[in-house]
Amino acid sequence: MLKFPAVSMRHTIFIRMVVTYLAIILPILLLGLYLYNWSYRNASQDLSRATMSQLTYYLEDLNREVEWMEIQQYDLAQDTELNKIAVTWSYMDDVQRREGVNYVMQRLTSLKNSSAYISDVSVHIRTIDKSLSAMNGIDELDRGRYDFFRSVNLSKEGRLINWNNHLELSVTQSSGRMGEPPLFIVQIELDNEKLKDSLRAINAYAQSGSLLVSRKTDYALGTENSSPELIQSYLQAVEEGNLYNWELGGTRYHIDSFTSDKLGMSVATYLPEKAVKRPLTKFVVWAWLFAAASFLAVLIYSYATFKFVQKPLLVLIRSFKKMESGSLDIQIDHTRKDEFGYLYLRFNQMLSRLRMLIDQDYTRKLMMQRAELKQLQSQINPHFLYNSFFILSALAKQGDVTRIEEFSGMLGEYFRFITRNGEDNVRLAEETRHSRMYTEIQKMRFSRRIQVQFGELPKDMEELRVPRLILQPLIENAYEHCLEKQAEDGELRVSFEQEEQEIRLIVEDNGNGLTDEAIEALRQRLNQNGGSHEITGMSNIHRRIQLIYGEDSGLLLDRSALNGLRVMIRIRLTGGESLV
Repeated sequence: MLKFPAVSMRHTIFIRMVVTYLAIILPILLLGLYLYNWSYRNASQDLSRATMSQLTYYLEDLNREVEWMEIQQYDLAQDTELNKIAVTWSYMDDVQRREGVNYVMQRLTSLKNSSAYISDVSVHIRTIDKSLSAMNGIDELDRGRYDFFRSVNLSKEGRLINWNNHLELSVTQSSGRMGEPPLFIVQIELDNEKLKDSLRAINAYAQSGSLLVSRKTDYALGTENSSPELIQSYLQAVEEGNLYNWELGGTRYHIDSFTSDKLGMSVATYLPEKAVKRPLTKFVVWAWLFAAASFLAVLIYSYATFKFVQKPLLVLIRSFKKMESGSLDIQIDHTRKDEFGYLYLRFNQMLSRLRMLIDQDYTRKLMMQRAELKQLQSQINPHFLYNSFFILSALAKQGDVTRIEEFSGMLGEYFRFITRNGEDNVRLAEETRHSRMYTEIQKMRFSRRIQVQFGELPKDMEELRVPRLILQPLIENAYEHCLEKQAEDGELRVSFEQEEQEIRLIVEDNGNGLTDEAIEALRQRLNQNGGSHEITGMSNIHRRIQLIYGEDSGLLLDRSALNGLRVMIRIRLTGGESLV
């Protein structure tokens, strides 16, 4: 047995002790450093998150109050008695005037008492030269207020108007005559003291303060800590876009603000940064100690992590990225015997297995597509077949050799197309020609009671390769399940639509008796196997189109403008157009 020198063993033990020590103490050191940086950097952010919720709720609550006031204000402006006073005052006797004024005063008092934010509600009536106020009673018309509020541009000033640093709501009642002043103005004055009380409620600290400002109207209101100099400094910082570095008299402030576009106002809370940092001052010394003590440990840990974890992991990540880009023929060459060696081995085995499964799935889908095509080809409708022979028999009895030749040629081309075992995909022009030929054959039977409108295929769509037998079976379904049952006025319409990344083939009929519930049932059964011959054929076409062009393509069922069934073949050109 080999014996290691004692010094070597001591070194080994020492290294293990250091590693163990670092493994125990390093998380604590890192946590201390992280907590210091995180606390110092994010204390203000935590305060902001809590404050922003309050500010948002504050303005939303204030907006709800203002909306309530506006509703009541407009309701008062439309009051019949108030409008009667404004218009017919000169025709009223003293009793009617007194009753009308008393009624309006009751409305004003009721409106004032409906919200704690309302200081006074006034109506300035030009036609009687009076101002009625819930607080001041009846007085001579306040011409200054009347002229000011009638000239206010609400689209410029906003909903809330500044009058002597009081917020006002105003609505005018027009006389209906061009150029004539309003009959009266309804004015609501908000109570600054109540607004201050609400601002005090959102102050989280004794040193903090709150502001309610409107830059549009130069309105500003603050709590007791908000001196005029401070308000002016705040407005200047807002104007300069420098709120994050707001400083006044050598004191920097942490500030949070929220603006309501509906009110056109902003609310802000401010707190000296010293108050924000005060809980962290005792942590500074410990943080530096943690940082210094862990510096060496971080270097060792980082190097070990990079060498033994990060580099092997990067090799695996690069291999996964190559696989995501579609490269499946990569292998990780390695000689490792550790956990990463196991992962590398399993990664190589996974790629081999994935290539095999993709090959199997691709082959299976091709076989499924061809099998479904064979199924469609084998579904020659015997009803159509013997009716065709009856038509030939009738033409032979009539001795119409020309039509017999034409009809026989069309039948031959029809059966040659659906029974040939050549390529699975054909040009859309061929598929359309076959479908048109089918409708020509059916015209021999139903020329008098079924009208066919077969649209022209756009030139740009002719060369597109599509699965064989996707259009004609839908036309056949329309004949078999709808049009044959109609005694007269049957109508079939085939049309084509084209967009940049999508083409649509549409088959419509005017078959009656198809309810919305029946159409919905057809939609639900479209993706199911089995069912009636009609839905089985459509499901077959639907699956084959999706197999080639993706899940966004397929059949869409809806009610036709002709009041029958509308079947649309949608083909998304994101890969299927390259079929050959």
